[in-house]
Amino acid sequence: MYFEHLLLCMQHIEATMYTGIAILLIVFAAFFAVFCLLVVVPVYFELRKLNTPPGIASPGKLRMIHCVYVGISIVGQILGRLGLCHQMDFIRWCRCRIMGRKRPVPSSLRIKDLTFSGVPVRVYEPTAASGEKKRGLVFFHGGGWMFGSIDEYDEVCQYISLESDTTVVSVGYRLAPEHRYPAQLDDCEVVTRHFLSIAATDFGVDPRRVAVGGDSAGANLAAALCQRLSKTQDGHLPSPCAQVLIYPALQMADFHLPSYQQNHSVPILFRDRTVFFFLHYLNGNTSVSQQILEGRHVPVELKLRYKKWLDPDNLPPQFRKGASPQVTTSHDADAYHVIKQGLDPEISPLLAENDVLRLAPPTFVLTCEFDVLRDDGILFLKRLRDAGVEVTWEHLFDGFHGIISFFNQGWLTFQSSRKGMDSIVRYVKTL
Repeated sequence: MYFEHLLLCMQHIEATMYTGIAILLIVFAAFFAVFCLLVVVPVYFELRKLNTPPGIASPGKLRMIHCVYVGISIVGQILGRLGLCHQMDFIRWCRCRIMGRKRPVPSSLRIKDLTFSGVPVRVYEPTAASGEKKRGLVFFHGGGWMFGSIDEYDEVCQYISLESDTTVVSVGYRLAPEHRYPAQLDDCEVVTRHFLSIAATDFGVDPRRVAVGGDSAGANLAAALCQRLSKTQDGHLPSPCAQVLIYPALQMADFHLPSYQQNHSVPILFRDRTVFFFLHYLNGNTSVSQQILEGRHVPVELKLRYKKWLDPDNLPPQFRKGASPQVTTSHDADAYHVIKQGLDPEISPLLAENDVLRLAPPTFVLTCEFDVLRDDGILFLKRLRDAGVEVTWEHLFDGFHGIISFFNQGWLTFQSSRKGMDSIVRYVKTL
């Protein structure tokens, strides 16, 4: 009787365990189905609409990277709606884990994390002895004014510093949406002024050989800063000796240029995302995105004024292939009111007057064939040359937006990343 009771108990326990396991499996399957629905399906549709044209570098790898970024954004959105963390914090954390992995510091380089006028910076100093004061570069990272960090650009700055024997200052400026314009530009200005004031005494750098530069949004900040400094010279500090602009974002007036048409869905920067980033930098009002994409945010009289600078006919013929002229439409007064400040040269340096551009320092511009911002860079270098400014141009014929940020990132590295980096180093060596 005892053994029969024990056997029944064991059978009951076993049945309960199987039931519990079955319930757990059902719950797991439900969560997995929800995950697929909320993450995998949107990523799949994103993959279907993106375009990787013939000739672009490593298209399969690029698609995978883009899908990972989209997946991170979607997961961050889900976590944000569940109240577990803020979407922006999650995306930034993931990007930093992917791109900002710590590696051993070369013995020929000294790296310090400091603060200049309240702004975090990382200073890269070559330790090799030099008979003269070194050159300097103040570097502003990219990321659409919303992402990016000192850590993510550590490999880029190390390489420039070591290969060109240059002291590099990488700037951790404030980001949107927590901080809008002009916070980012103000941070870059105070760091640059601070470094220029102590370059000789604290770092053995000739302040007359200090350039500014950056990629994407960082290049926008570098160009805008040079224009701002040229208008506020007080004679106490030298101006930057050069600006290094890597696939710069330079204007909010026209998102219908040939490069925007040809590369509108080429990763990792889509045409509509460019508008999204500009608006978050400006004021955060994304309700006018469609009007901007349709070109209805700029009054006709301003379009006529900007045409002499933004006319596709100013581009070399090979960059105009397949592009169609924008149909002129009446402007939306409300949209113009929202973005009006975005047409100021501090946000759109390409729209500066000729008298301002003439004061620009010698300039290096790197553009990529498969980049929505390609024509911004080409039109800007033409305006600078027409104004008498010395310009060096490097074009990556298989490059896409953001390719430099993947430099020396293991399996994420693209062959053209090094080509672009080496062209930057060659230019910096001439300063």
